[in-house]
Amino acid sequence: MQSDGTSATAGLRTVVGASLIGTMIEWFDFFIYGVASALVFNRLFFPSFEPLVGTLLAFSTYALGFLARPLGGIVFGHFGDRIGRKTLLMISCS
Repeated sequence: MQSDGTSATAGLRTVVGASLIGTMIEWFDFFIYGVASALVFNRLFFPSFEPLVGTLLAFSTYALGFLARPLGGIVFGHFGDRIGRKTLLMISCS
């Protein structure tokens, strides 16, 4: 019986492909939110402000998403190691 590593290579390709798709969807989501922040959110969520101030406020919510992402990763990573990642995934989805 030969062990040439083809199953390991296929498994690695599956993991890389799934990671690539997940990352593309995540960054596309951030891209769409950024475009909407520049074009729509200033008038939709901040209509009582000047257009420039409304745009800056919309971009500040966009920046908050970039700041919250690594902080959430640190917190959920810590507790995921302690009580289990599946449990935290179920908590975060509910």
